[in-house]
Amino acid sequence: MPLDLNTDVVTLTAALVDIASESLDEQQIADDVEAALSTASHLKIEREGHTIVARTELGRAERVVIAGHLDTVPANGNFPSRLEGEILHGLGSCDMKGGVAVALLLAAHVTEPVRDVTYVFYDGEEIASEFNGLGKLARTRPDLLAGDLAILMEPTDAGIEAGCQGTMRADIRTTGERAHSARSWMGSNAIHALSPVLDRLMTYVPREVDIDGLTYREGLNAVGISGGVAGNVVPDEAIVTVNFRFAPDRTEDDAHRHLQEVFEGFGLTLTDSAPGAMPGLSQPSTAAFAATVGGEVKPKFGWTDVAQFTVLGIPAINYGPGDPMFAHKADEHVPIEQLRRVHSTMAAWLSA
Repeated sequence: MPLDLNTDVVTLTAALVDIASESLDEQQIADDVEAALSTASHLKIEREGHTIVARTELGRAERVVIAGHLDTVPANGNFPSRLEGEILHGLGSCDMKGGVAVALLLAAHVTEPVRDVTYVFYDGEEIASEFNGLGKLARTRPDLLAGDLAILMEPTDAGIEAGCQGTMRADIRTTGERAHSARSWMGSNAIHALSPVLDRLMTYVPREVDIDGLTYREGLNAVGISGGVAGNVVPDEAIVTVNFRFAPDRTEDDAHRHLQEVFEGFGLTLTDSAPGAMPGLSQPSTAAFAATVGGEVKPKFGWTDVAQFTVLGIPAINYGPGDPMFAHKADEHVPIEQLRRVHSTMAAWLSA
């Protein structure tokens, strides 16, 4: 059934939830979004794979990018949608089809925004980064993402969470020499050799840094450990995996150098890395949006796709309906009041 962009935000959210769109299966929802937006004469539509970009071209002094992903995690007994009182339940209702519904209605009905707007509806966010449609655009068509501010419609309980932390994972490997455990002095225990690594983690003092009035707290933790050959063998190799969540004022190179300093004397192998995103609250467009939303602006602890915009030099924030604690859960849901509030707030900001 075609998407009706002349309906209300609650009905549209339910309709989006009822389109199955688990990661790598986004063609139907992308087709439906493209078809619904194609009737809007004030928008220029481009499609890259299963990512839809709709732009106003009014020559305004500022441009904002409003983005939301179309895919969901696998269903968990929560498909299709159901409405119970003031709560809409269903797969993706919180993460993040409620935000997508808001953006679609803005795209269709705010025809003369005071800022030019680029709407991005993309695929592959819930799986490996190689499939991320927003990341693909950032690498191959950065011109489509150009702007003065980006708003990612991530669930934030209808409050602003600015920027995000970067994340880096690394393996620290120790080596030894195998021996029979009854004659352990004949070998060298690689697991025991991890002790200084664990000591450094235990005594590590996370940095706190103030950026645009927000305090980002870093964290460095062991998240995995492996080693051992058999119950009667002294192991000759052991690995501890660490995860460094770093403030957005550090680049990935800065974060890597910091890990090398912390674990000086040990071999360090990076296995995963993604940059943080600066909050940009000192930018006029960001400050104006924060004033419109009101309430306390919070730092984003964790990583989101706002980091894709930081790579392009665009300040970015997270703002959308739904409590992120319910994302990916069997009882995923979004409050109707938040859907309506986020929609009206953003419509007012684009029109004021």
